[in-house]
Amino acid sequence: MKATKTLILLLAVLLLASCHHPATTPDESTTVSYTDDYQHTVQIPCAPKRIVSTSPAVTEIIFALGAQNLLVGRTDFCVYPPQAQDIVSIGGISNLNVEKIVSLQPDLVISGSMIPQKSSTQLEQMGVPIVCVIEKQSFDGLYENISKIGQLVGRTQQADSLNRRMKEQLGELSHQLDSNTTGKPSVYYVVGFGSSGNFTAGGNSFINDIIDMAGGRNIASEVTGWSYSLEALMHADPDYIIIRREDSATFCRTLPYNRLSAVKKGQVIAIESGTIDLQVPRNLQAIRTINSHLKQ
Repeated sequence: MKATKTLILLLAVLLLASCHHPATTPDESTTVSYTDDYQHTVQIPCAPKRIVSTSPAVTEIIFALGAQNLLVGRTDFCVYPPQAQDIVSIGGISNLNVEKIVSLQPDLVISGSMIPQKSSTQLEQMGVPIVCVIEKQSFDGLYENISKIGQLVGRTQQADSLNRRMKEQLGELSHQLDSNTTGKPSVYYVVGFGSSGNFTAGGNSFINDIIDMAGGRNIASEVTGWSYSLEALMHADPDYIIIRREDSATFCRTLPYNRLSAVKKGQVIAIESGTIDLQVPRNLQAIRTINSHLKQ
């Protein structure tokens, strides 16, 4: 009788242990319904193990959250941080290699705004869940995207910490700018120029916010969208020009841009494109860089 009671007690302990310590955790075996920035609802894994990023901004944020070990694929344009280039590339963005993505056996694809709808549909039809986290019009949208990606990759605490640090750093910089009572110099950001047209960041863009927070006044702040006329640029004749580093030399020697006062005075700020074109934590670096030039 005593042996029987002991056996029953042992079985009960083993049963409780199996209930509290399952071989597979719920996060690994369940999915959750997620609605992305395009209001598309999809079932995604609670704890993805293999992620493909089709957005340079998404890739950079995943690295910033310390979740790069989950990345098994990225695009040719996902080159920051440099370690990202060690990850298998699935090609371009507008011409995604769907077959390559599927061959990597991802349990989640995170994309940006430039992915073609056709590619997204193909991935869904092949059983690969895909969600879109797109750039937002305001700078504050960066915090939102970091939080969303943190949720998707299981790094919510790291996302909260990153956002908190960024806000603190931005607050310190803003305090320094508040002491500047000399007024804001006029600024023009070159997105595109030449025979194909002139393009810049209008007032409804996070880049406009970056210029403003850096202590500048965007001459295109009244513009919605990206197109800007050459006549308006020459007439405004801004105090400073901001341009991607790789385009700076060509812009400065091309007519009629070389007639602008900013070019003649050497007040062209050649900036690393990824710090301002992408909505990423490095935007703070862009603010500091621009501000340092505007204060000279």
